[in-house]
Amino acid sequence: MLRSSRLRTGVAALGLLIFAGPAMAQLCVNPAERTAFELRTLQSQLVVAALACGRDNEYNSFVRRFQSELAGSYRTMQAHFRRGGGNSQRTMDTFITTLANAHSQDGISQGSRFCPNIAPLFQVAMSQPNAAALAGLVAERNLINPLDTPACPEAPARRAPTRSAAATPVR
Repeated sequence: MLRSSRLRTGVAALGLLIFAGPAMAQLCVNPAERTAFELRTLQSQLVVAALACGRDNEYNSFVRRFQSELAGSYRTMQAHFRRGGGNSQRTMDTFITTLANAHSQDGISQGSRFCPNIAPLFQVAMSQPNAAALAGLVAERNLINPLDTPACPEAPARRAPTRSAAATPVR
C-alpha cells in the first residue's frame, strides 16, 4: 500500500513537471541561479535522508549552519521562476516537489543500502565553507537534479573605448 501511494505521488509529480516543463525550459540559468538550484538539490537530498533514515538532528544542524545560504538560494530560485512569467510560484513549487520525489524514489530504489550510502553526505556537507562549495557536492556526489535548463550565454565583455589618433589632441 505504501509503495503504491509513493508510485502515484511520483507519477503525479511527473505529470506536473510535464505541465510546468515548457515554462521551465524557456529559461536559461545564470551562475548564481545554477548554484541556487544545486543548493536546493543538496537540501532536498538531505531532507529525504533525514526522514528516511532518522537523521533529523543532522539535518537540523545543516539548516541552522547554512540558514542564510538556503534562504538566499530560495530567493534566487523565486527570481528565476518569476522571469518565466505565468504562475511562477506554482512552477517553483512543482520543481521542488519533483526534486523531492526524485530523491525519494532514488532512496526507495536503493532499498536497505540507502541510509548507509547517504549518511556520509551529512558530514561532508557540514564541512563545506559556503554555498558554492555545497553546490559543488551535487556533481561530486552525483545527486539527482531534474533541472535540464541550459546556462545563459555570457554577455560579451565590454571593451574600454579606444581613442583614435584623430581624436587625440596634439600638444
